[in-house]
Amino acid sequence: MIVFQQLCKTYGRGDKMAVDHVDLTIPSGELFGFIGPNGAGKTTTIKMMTGILTPSSGDCLINGVSITSNPLEAKRMIGFVPDGADLFDRLTAMEYLRFIADMYDVDASDFKQRLEYYLDLFELKDVVGNQIRTFSKGMRQKTATIGALIHDPQIFVLDEPMMGLDPKSSYLLKEEMKHQCALGKTVFFSTHVLEVAEKLCTKIAIIRHGKIVAEGTLDELRQQEHAASLEEIFLELTDESEATQE
Repeated sequence: MIVFQQLCKTYGRGDKMAVDHVDLTIPSGELFGFIGPNGAGKTTTIKMMTGILTPSSGDCLINGVSITSNPLEAKRMIGFVPDGADLFDRLTAMEYLRFIADMYDVDASDFKQRLEYYLDLFELKDVVGNQIRTFSKGMRQKTATIGALIHDPQIFVLDEPMMGLDPKSSYLLKEEMKHQCALGKTVFFSTHVLEVAEKLCTKIAIIRHGKIVAEGTLDELRQQEHAASLEEIFLELTDESEATQE
């Protein structure tokens, strides 16, 4: 479970509010989509959730553990795939994945079993001995995804996970996200691809100017906004020209 409690992030002298009192509760087993325009606060929220950024105020609880007061325990429960995977280029993929597994104290037998499964799933078995600097963007993304899953996290967080993936790899990742939810894990991801969120998510939140402007199942959002598709709902709630007239 993920719980945001009045989560805020300000910059400068506190006059720029990037994330503005976000309150959300995301139960275990949820595949939760987080969408919004560029600069809406998606990545900043994710970075606070994963402990990369410190909130200006508020908190995020990871299965009841505060990311601010007990960050190490909270982070152990999270697997995170950032936007634009920035990996250690001079390591081989195998060296990188062993390093991640060691950081999380993954048992050797568990590491071997999971590694074989994910290398086969994402078709990296033949290149796992190559340096990451030789990889394409999609191969880097898949390596980062395996690294995020290698310790079997309870919370799987992805920031724009489909970027750089070919259609087959995107399909496989989406199936794995659903599989994680079926195991009772929580999956939280941001995306610009509204069709993916519409087809994949059990619940969705829309953020605009750092504030949550809508949250619920797709059916609930349709009823609230009297719209047929997520694209129509999104455009209705994030239209800047309408906002300037309010």
